[in-house]
Amino acid sequence: MGEPVVRVVRGAPDETELAALVAVLAAVGAQPSAPEPPKPARPRRRPRFRPATSWRS
Repeated sequence: MGEPVVRVVRGAPDETELAALVAVLAAVGAQPSAPEPPKPARPRRRPRFRPATSWRS
């Protein structure tokens, strides 16, 4: 199988504590990654407001 995936560096956890740690690590690893937020839309140029009485209307 190779090297262990989890290694205890300090302390002496009992079987229950190790089982809880492995369960949490498995749950975190099983969660799907968050989808990327959508890219912002390009701003569109809107024509300037021209009142109906404008000579350019």
